[in-house]
Amino acid sequence: MINFMNTKIGEVVIHQVGNKTLEEGVMFSKNIIILDEETEEILIKYFCSSFCKNELFNFTHETDTNLNEVFYYADNIFNWPKSLHDESINIAKHLYEQSVHPKIKGGIVYIATFKDVLLDGEPCNAIGIFKSEHKDTYLKNKSTDGNINIDLDRGININILDKGCFIFDINRKEGYKVAVIDNLSKGGEALYWIDDFLHLRACQDDYHHTKNLTNLIKSFVKEQLPNEYEISGAVQAEMLNNSNTFLKDNDSFSIEDYSNEIFKQPEIIEGFKNYKKEFENDRDVKIPDDFEISEDCIKKQAKQFKSVIKLDKNFHLYIHGDSKFIEQGVDETTGLKFYKLLYKEEN
Repeated sequence: MINFMNTKIGEVVIHQVGNKTLEEGVMFSKNIIILDEETEEILIKYFCSSFCKNELFNFTHETDTNLNEVFYYADNIFNWPKSLHDESINIAKHLYEQSVHPKIKGGIVYIATFKDVLLDGEPCNAIGIFKSEHKDTYLKNKSTDGNINIDLDRGININILDKGCFIFDINRKEGYKVAVIDNLSKGGEALYWIDDFLHLRACQDDYHHTKNLTNLIKSFVKEQLPNEYEISGAVQAEMLNNSNTFLKDNDSFSIEDYSNEIFKQPEIIEGFKNYKKEFENDRDVKIPDDFEISEDCIKKQAKQFKSVIKLDKNFHLYIHGDSKFIEQGVDETTGLKFYKLLYKEEN
């Protein structure tokens, strides 16, 4: 968890970075910005308030993390704080080189240093890189000669951060810990901030393992099981509900305990373990057989276990309980399938 309660901004540099394909260029500021107390307070809110997610990343590179440009520049800033301005120019140049998709918007880029950030209770320094691409229209009222007039102006909405990342001075050997957001990009340009500019991979931590596990369970129950066994949608829904309950009620995951409790049948248990290996290979991830479950991740991944049976385009059945109260059959007259729902009272 990231805590900015006592965080202070060290220094800030601002540049303007355009779209390279459109030949918009880069405009570099000559100096570091000096902030007054009110401006610092507003910028902390603008920069920090969007970082409520708990998923963290590391810088990576195909051959050597030191060849990751942003890692290298951030590393220099951490080691030589006076290099902030020079390295901020390098960061802006690198961002410009990656801004080649025609739909990438130019914008203002802020590179800032931060003090007294808490990451999972550990105090650390941080570097922030933020980009504002979107401008809103504002009304400004002016009083002149007894009249109040309306003027229009355009500026940045400080309640919405378009793109950003925090680089925490923790775990350098693993590529530092990085938090990232991208609230605007869609389509072909969607990955340029995370993949091309920052070049990140998810941290191999409990949050990451829990997230991959929930994706594995949903994929196995919804896609693999129906292909191998005669399992109804109601039984699938029950398995997802029971899986959600298991992960909520336990502090740690054990593949043996989970498999025996949820799948019960030896052939399905073996199928789940084999599918896990295929899932890991196909997605280039590793899910340990035993690890601590991330409560925050389970809360965010709850939709993965949403148990809904979709019947043509007419009905959706939301299943929350035991599949033994649902019977499935085929109507002899029409040949249409049906579900019979058994219950004690209507609420």
